[in-house]
Amino acid sequence: MDRKKVSSSSIRSIGYDERNRVLEMEFNDGRITQYSGVSAEVYRRLISAPSIVSYFRDNVEESFTAKRVKG
Repeated sequence: MDRKKVSSSSIRSIGYDERNRVLEMEFNDGRITQYSGVSAEVYRRLISAPSIVSYFRDNVEESFTAKRVKG
């Protein structure tokens, strides 16, 4: 999955697979985590949020099933 680099204090890049509804996050510490069942709307709001980290914590982190891919 291709990820886009983002300007964030703890998130390095974000990718999204719309067909499978999978959000992939690469954190600054090197770990990569995938979240399943994420809608395209949540992805769009995440990448356009004034604070990506705050949006992630409030709307993604505890709301979707996570699977660590690396790290």
